[in-house]
Amino acid sequence: MQRYPFSVDPSWRLPLRLIGVRPSSAYVDVNDELAVRFGPWTLRTPISNVAGAAVTGPYSAWRVLGPHLSLADRGVTFGTNSRRGVCVRFHTPVAALAPGKVLTHPGVTVTVADPEGLAEHLNRLVAAVPR
Repeated sequence: MQRYPFSVDPSWRLPLRLIGVRPSSAYVDVNDELAVRFGPWTLRTPISNVAGAAVTGPYSAWRVLGPHLSLADRGVTFGTNSRRGVCVRFHTPVAALAPGKVLTHPGVTVTVADPEGLAEHLNRLVAAVPR
């Protein structure tokens, strides 16, 4: 398993802590599944459901701080800085912001400390999945 911690902007540390996002509870794990933990929110899906990943950013702070739902495409963002992150697309949308299947997301953006490493790792795994 490979763990990718989030990169927290120092000025955002206190607001994120208030919603339960701390270094011990904010990371992305990759093995046979993609598992995102962002304080009390989680997202899990098999690697076979990952369609691809790309480094994105910079972002507007109001669009990325904390957990966000995109009204344009229902994607979810777990943001801790406005510099860069990784947008991960899914074949089948997955739950993250709300329990159950009522609200699912076709992708997730995560602002990890090593966006290039995470995107490369996921794209390597996706290329190895038989279709």
